[in-house]
Amino acid sequence: MSLLDYLLPFALAMGVLILIHEYGHYLVARWCGVKVLRFCLGFGKPIFSRRLGADQTEWAIAAFPLGGYVKMLDEREGPVAEHELHRAFNRKPVLQRMAVVVAGPLANFLLAIGLYWGLYSGGVEELRPRVAAPVAGSQAAALGFAEGDLIRSIDGEPVDTWQDFRWQLLNATLEHRSLRVETLNERQELNFHTLDLKGLSVEQGQDDPAQQLGLNLYRPRVAPVLGGLTPKGAAAQAGLQSGDRVLAINDAPIEDWTQLVQQVRAAPGQPLRFQVERAGSRMVLDVTPASQDENGKPVGRIGAGVADLELQRDKIFVTVHYGPLAALTKSLRQTWNTTTVSLTVMGRMITGEVSVKNLSGPVTIADFAGQSAKMGWGHYIKFLALISISLGVLNLLPIPVLDGGHLLYYLIEFVKGGPIPERAMIIGQQIGMALLAMLMAFAFYNDINRLVAS
Repeated sequence: MSLLDYLLPFALAMGVLILIHEYGHYLVARWCGVKVLRFCLGFGKPIFSRRLGADQTEWAIAAFPLGGYVKMLDEREGPVAEHELHRAFNRKPVLQRMAVVVAGPLANFLLAIGLYWGLYSGGVEELRPRVAAPVAGSQAAALGFAEGDLIRSIDGEPVDTWQDFRWQLLNATLEHRSLRVETLNERQELNFHTLDLKGLSVEQGQDDPAQQLGLNLYRPRVAPVLGGLTPKGAAAQAGLQSGDRVLAINDAPIEDWTQLVQQVRAAPGQPLRFQVERAGSRMVLDVTPASQDENGKPVGRIGAGVADLELQRDKIFVTVHYGPLAALTKSLRQTWNTTTVSLTVMGRMITGEVSVKNLSGPVTIADFAGQSAKMGWGHYIKFLALISISLGVLNLLPIPVLDGGHLLYYLIEFVKGGPIPERAMIIGQQIGMALLAMLMAFAFYNDINRLVAS
């Protein structure tokens, strides 16, 4: 993948999320009768602007893209004509000001719910919660997990996908509790296992809780039999045909499809000698894989697919589809669970139980954006929903400068019956800026460390 393959999905994601967030502020401000002077995506000097509407609101795009703002009429930021005082933000009742502030994060949560609802109601292909052979000496091996076991439920709650399984495992790991897992083996026998999650860690760059238990996603052994061929691909040009079983490449025995792929990928532009079986006869053909760029490195391609793919796919994938109401329930639960886990991890960072290495910055987000876009629209939409929730949670933190900080000010004003002294607000803003700068510094540092490590 080129740099643009990461930057374009990242720019699209940030543009959509910031637009929705700021439009939430804008919409509620208008509902409350506040005059909006400017709606801007980005910070710094505008590179594009246009005035629209009865209020001649300026709609702008600024040079620095990581953020945005809605500028409202406010006596604290400049003189306000007497006939427009009733439309100034600072003149509005405190509950209305609170509504305007909370509308941005709320818009991000609603976006996530809508994205999940669209996926679940339209149908989305997911990985089945089927496990590979447990790692020798692991807890999973000691408990009797076996290759091909399908996870059916956790603590009595049905598990439909591998993502559901990992999510419940992450929640339980953060809470340091045990899980009772129901599995169905390949002989259609039910088994129950109690996983002890004490001592497992949730750290960026380390194995996830499932791997720490010795559990990995099931990958079936696929016979090295060729399926569909690309007409002008290296395999077809060399005389290979659908149904050919590859026995060896350069005299190295080939027992499954994974070995075949590894051999081909490692030899871009290099001739390979294929020994194949066709209709009971054996033959030798020379194939030179084409060279294609992948993540900046050349890899080999011969333009051949695997045979009986649909039979294998049924063991690996499941289509998750819900009716409109059930999809909404699932979406609400997914958004709530993601929010609570995000807050739990943040809380554990503050107490030192979870390392600040889990903080991610723009570089990591751009990496995830590119990878999810490459995997398909379904994965990219899930990425958008996840980042939208994270943006909503981050903005609700009680840090001055963020929406949550302003919300805290207005809550104090509501309780005490009067505004906070301006001096206290200025000091709070300075502290908030320092905290935000420190968080961004940690995030960038972690990003750079991950780049160096990879």
